[in-house]
Order: sequence, then structure tokens, then C-alpha cells
Amino acid sequence: MSSSFTTTLAGMAVGVLALTAAAAPALAQDKPTVGIAMPTKSSARWIDDGNNMVKQFQAKGYKTDLQYAEDDIPNQLAQIETMVAKNSKVLVIAAIDGTTLTDVLQQAKDRGVKVIAYDRLIRGSENVDYYATFDNFQVGVLQGSYIVDALGLKDGKGPFTIELFGGSPDDNNAYFFYNGAMSVLQPHIDSGKLKVGSGQVGMDKVSTLRWDGATAQARMDNLLSAFYGNRRVDAVLSPYDGISIGIISSLKGVGYGSPSQPMPVVTGQDAEVPSIKSILAGEQRATVFKDTRELARVTVEMVDAVLGGGTPPVNDTKTYDNGKKVVPAYLLKPVSVDASNWKSTLVGSGYYTEAQFK
Repeated sequence: MSSSFTTTLAGMAVGVLALTAAAAPALAQDKPTVGIAMPTKSSARWIDDGNNMVKQFQAKGYKTDLQYAEDDIPNQLAQIETMVAKNSKVLVIAAIDGTTLTDVLQQAKDRGVKVIAYDRLIRGSENVDYYATFDNFQVGVLQGSYIVDALGLKDGKGPFTIELFGGSPDDNNAYFFYNGAMSVLQPHIDSGKLKVGSGQVGMDKVSTLRWDGATAQARMDNLLSAFYGNRRVDAVLSPYDGISIGIISSLKGVGYGSPSQPMPVVTGQDAEVPSIKSILAGEQRATVFKDTRELARVTVEMVDAVLGGGTPPVNDTKTYDNGKKVVPAYLLKPVSVDASNWKSTLVGSGYYTEAQFK
């Protein structure tokens, strides 16, 4: 082989490498960074949400900046400000308290950053472009309906006693869960077939700050001591599995869950592994499953459309008024889960493996 031919080949190779090197940054810049702000790792579902989104965004070539604030509002504000400063083009935010984000979302707007509220509506800001969530009113309907069916209220059974627990008062979803449940329970309360033993009704009385299980346990301790000395509680409306675990700990502490004192009907939400194990043990009766893989998929589709100049998928343009605007939303369908369908719903879908419940 002649030296001139070798030189020519070497030159061509260098040229190809140069072209490849020049193209690589351009390709990397085609898909910008998506900032993902999650509230806490204390709940398994938020860990799943974050992992599912990172996986699906990266599969489409996006970079991600996933941050957890551990339920600390100033921490989440600082994380979002950093995301904006580092040129994230879209923010996906599951807010700890959406009413605290107005200023930082204005900063995002000023820099052309789009904002998608994730599962929790961000209130008090015009700078929320879309909302990806589940049908949160329906979550409450499923919880209330489970209690009604389990107690046999439609068959005329009763009266029964019930206690009501709500979610965190700074989370807009908590009101949808509570109102959905009460849309089913209230007629039976009005008829006298259900009696709230403590008389504590309304989110101002039954809410649980930060969805904290220990707070719920302490409140249940007080309710049992003050109102159930010589009678039993037949049902407890709980909006979230972490709250349910606290409630059940309180109930077990005074003898519920024994043959002589069966556990009340206790609901939940998020199908977390400890609560599924509790259901299998005959303690918690039901939960509501929300497939976060699907929520991640819808969110990725929204981001793709926003950045590509298309129209994001929405199926609700009326319900979610955040106090400044009605935020276009996509609602996914929740599923009630108990001992009869946990395996087909959770394991059959590939969300969990059966080994996780051993």
C-alpha cells in the first residue's frame, strides 16, 4: 500500500471522526434537561414515580435532574430555583405545598420554562401549563364505596360507627379524596346507618399534616380513648396507606385484630408493599392502586408535545381550577385493590413481583 494512499485513508478517518465529534454535541442538545421535583422519599410511591419518569425520559433521549425535598418546603424551592438556573426546559413538579411556588414559577416563566404539575395541583400561580394526575375524586369514591359494601349498608345493615381521616391540608388532592369519599358516605350518615362516633367531620377537623402516619396514630389513640371506651369502631376512612398503618397500629394497641374484637374496615391508597402485606394479614381491608408507570408515560408525552410544538394529551379542561386558571389535565383511572384481586392487579401487571410480599 502506497504511503500516499495510507495518508488519504488517515485523512478520511480524521474527517469522519471530526464530523462525528461535531454531530455528537448537536445530538445531545436535541433533547434538553427535564427537572423533576418530588416531595419525599418517605413514601415508596414517590420513589417509584421518580424512577419511572427517569427511565421513560431517558429512553426518549432526555436528560433528567431528579430531586427529592424530604417534605421541606424551602428545600424544594431551592431545588426548583437551581433547576431553572441550570436551564432545565421543562419542570415536572409534585409540590409539597403548591401555594409556596408562585415566585419561583414566575422565574421559570420569565426564562421560557414550561411547568407540569405532577399528581398534586400547584395552586395560586398562572404559570402552570399542564397537570398530570389520577381521577382523585374517584379515588375517594372507591374508598367510600368499599366501606359501604363491606358493611352491607346497601342491604339495610347498621347502624355502624365510623371515623374519618383526611390527607394533608396543603395538598389539593386531599380535598378531592375526602369529597369523593363523602359523596358516598354522607347519605348513610344522614340516614343514621353510619355514625361518626367523635362527631369530627370536615377537612378542618380530620386532616393529617404531611400525610404522616405517626400523626394519624396519635389522633386515632385519642379518638379511641375519648369516644370508644365501651363500644367498637366499625370503619375508618383513611386516604393513604401510610396513614392506614398508623391507624392500624393504634387499633391493635387496644385489642382490635383479635378473634373477639375484629379489625374495622380500614381503607388506604397507593398499594404500598407494607399495606398489601397488611391486607393479606387481614388487617387493612383495601387500598387504591395508581399505576405510576402510566402517570410517567402521560407526563413524558406531555413534555414531548410541549417541546415539539405539539398539543399535549388532556382529557379534562374544567375541573382543576388552581385559583388563577383552570389547568388542562390528563386524568388516569385508579383501581380498588383488596385480598380478592391484589395478585392479578399488582403482580399480573408487572408492577410488583410476588416475592415482594413473602
